Amino acid sequence: MDDSVRAIPSLRGGGLSPEDLLAQVARGSEAAFEQLHDIVAGPVFGVVRRVVRDVAQSEEVAQEVLVELWRTAPRYDPAQGSAVNWALTLAHRRAVDRVRSAQASADREQRVGTMAPGREFDEVVEAVTARLEREQVRRCLSTLTELQRESVLLAYYGGHTYPEVAELLRSPLGTIKTRLRDGLIRLRDCLGVTR
Repeated sequence: MDDSVRAIPSLRGGGLSPEDLLAQVARGSEAAFEQLHDIVAGPVFGVVRRVVRDVAQSEEVAQEVLVELWRTAPRYDPAQGSAVNWALTLAHRRAVDRVRSAQASADREQRVGTMAPGREFDEVVEAVTARLEREQVRRCLSTLTELQRESVLLAYYGGHTYPEVAELLRSPLGTIKTRLRDGLIRLRDCLGVTR
């Protein structure tokens, strides 16, 4: 048996032609659509795959084409060509649309990525701002009691845990927590940080 006849199941036993099946699909026949699907699914995927190249996207586009074939079956005009060619034309158009859409999206991302952020980073301003902030923190630390300052410096600048600070200062953990809380409140107020 010829391979081309084997590839189209409906033509093996003298079954309905793709055009007849598409006419029945246009009237809502799910059974006819199943037979038509068996005939066109492979060729549709092949056309899409050649255009889109990515297997997963090709499968998705082929599925969209088959759904479109079901939805638009009443618009099929046999005078314009065979049902298989119509399905393949739909597949090619949908595949090209997918490639164009992906390219447009990539182009948009490229344009957005290369746009200037408005103004460039100013190292001098950043350095001056950082120095002023450090001076303000030092000034505010000097307003704390000696015990509060020691606790804050050990915990936040020395990287010690509260229990370690308590051990280093030989004070109960509760006392250290109170010192830290009170010290941080005073720092917040001095730095003008709002809640």
